[in-house]
Amino acid sequence: MSDQRAPEIELLRAAYAAFNARDIDAALALMTPDVVWPRAFKGGFVRGPEEVRAYWTEQWSEIDPHVEPQTFYLEEGGRILVDVHQVVRDKAYAVLADEHVGHRFTLEHGLIQAMEVCLPPSSTPKL
Repeated sequence: MSDQRAPEIELLRAAYAAFNARDIDAALALMTPDVVWPRAFKGGFVRGPEEVRAYWTEQWSEIDPHVEPQTFYLEEGGRILVDVHQVVRDKAYAVLADEHVGHRFTLEHGLIQAMEVCLPPSSTPKL
């Protein structure tokens, strides 16, 4: 990992930790006011902290996702692609998904401006 990217990596690690702890306020504090976030569980996107809050609240009432970042990759334009191990359980704790996915982040002024779900990285150089 490049030292120049260390603050961004720590920001993303903190965001994942807040999400997994269901600490919405801590996670939203790491996002820009115009953040664009995927509704991976329902489709489409939400925009802005209050829409992210509403989406996560709905999502967590129906499923129990846990996402652990594995590896961070620097992409063109300063974006960061994260290989994520994702385990999704239903409310009875049965595993619905146990897989690797990609999360591509766009950062602005040290905050998360956008995230998109994509295929996990394969041959991108590691940070």
